[in-house]
Amino acid sequence: MKYDVCIIGAGVSGSLIARALSKYDMSLCLIDKENDVAMGSTKANSAIVHAGFDAVPGTYKAKLNVRGTEMMEETCKELHVEYKNNESLVIAFGETENEHLKELYERGIANGVPDMELLTGDEVRQLEPNLSEEITGALLAKTAGIVCPYKLTIAAAECAANNGCDFIRNAEVKGITVDDGLFVLDTTAGEITAEYVINAAGVHADEVASFIGDDSIEIRGRRGSYFILDKSQGNLVSRTIFQCPSEKGKGILVAPTVDGNLLLGPTSEFVDDKDLTDTTLEELRAVAELSARSVPLASSRDSITSFSGIRAYTKNGDFVIGSSKVNEKFINVAGIESPGLSAAPAIAELVDEIFANVSKNKFAIKADYDSTRKAPVRFREMTDDERRELIAKNSAYGRVICRCETVTEGEIIDAIRMKVGAVDVDGVKRRVRAGMGRCQGGFCGSKVVEILSRELNVPVNEVTKFGKGSNILFDKTKED
Repeated sequence: MKYDVCIIGAGVSGSLIARALSKYDMSLCLIDKENDVAMGSTKANSAIVHAGFDAVPGTYKAKLNVRGTEMMEETCKELHVEYKNNESLVIAFGETENEHLKELYERGIANGVPDMELLTGDEVRQLEPNLSEEITGALLAKTAGIVCPYKLTIAAAECAANNGCDFIRNAEVKGITVDDGLFVLDTTAGEITAEYVINAAGVHADEVASFIGDDSIEIRGRRGSYFILDKSQGNLVSRTIFQCPSEKGKGILVAPTVDGNLLLGPTSEFVDDKDLTDTTLEELRAVAELSARSVPLASSRDSITSFSGIRAYTKNGDFVIGSSKVNEKFINVAGIESPGLSAAPAIAELVDEIFANVSKNKFAIKADYDSTRKAPVRFREMTDDERRELIAKNSAYGRVICRCETVTEGEIIDAIRMKVGAVDVDGVKRRVRAGMGRCQGGFCGSKVVEILSRELNVPVNEVTKFGKGSNILFDKTKED
């Protein structure tokens, strides 16, 4: 497998970089150690598009957050991904935190964040009546929004694939050597050779960089746990509600999602194992207690699921983006923690500029490059007339598989057959939401397994939840 460019890591940054670089007339691959895109930090974060007032002025976080937020709506429009400019509020409890809000406001001004406003406690409760009576003030940021991080990643990877980028699954990098000016990647999917490498390997980017002798990056894993509440609670607040940030991050938030649920979290705890995404009772209790301080009616009793994700923390607290000092053709994109999702479109734009400079613009831009993606079918959003017309063309869209989210067999088949398609149950779940409703797959799970088995032409007992070692069934329950 020989390519001009290999991107390591199919999270939101890596996938948007792949989309940006797929415009060039060259061979390109996007690889990941997991069974699908968006399997690391991307699938388990707060889904917030931050305004940009929190980061220290002059840092990559500050510059790329503001630029990425400016780009996000148009990026989502081109890729047909849901995006909502729902605004955000940082709330204060007491005079000390009121002063902190003023500092955040001034920092936002320095970072170039538009449309911010300091509010009193009464003013903020007029906007959000379900907020605590103890709140004494708030910072309103009107440019903030919400997006589904894994849907954005899937769409970006699909766009890149449509433009000729190869996606290689289950390709964990075990080592990198340099032979005659080319990088030779030893991966679990085979040997991959490339002239240029983009290291966007998330919490493992430091380890990948060390393979070429670059020890300049040190990443610690910081775990955050969340609750997702049922859609019946989705209208408790319309804006993203932050508490005042601390050295551990932006604190516990209460936020609506683009799909109508309510998100509570995250905690922030350092972990030695950067793949340890288990939830703990202690962390979930902290989420429940602290989120109720902001919105008393937000209760974990209405939770339909909980999860944890790992963030890539660096000592200097900033993103690490640029050519390695060991080899300029090896470009690091590391330490992409919050506001990494917000900054992702701008990160891709910056890496495109760095790559063009390093490669001395030797690759021409394709005449047929398309930065868009065809809109997927979303049956639940259609009118009755649109549904009837669709079913007349393909009866598979007339069979509802997931009742909670109104997902049809036709949509699941589409999710499997796309170029960067689902190959497991969670892959279907992330693409079309089958299994994300109140019953969490209790009704549709077995049907999704059957469809995957048929479409992938594999036995039912080889269908997995999320890749190797996660088989749904281990043997037949009876003879056919």
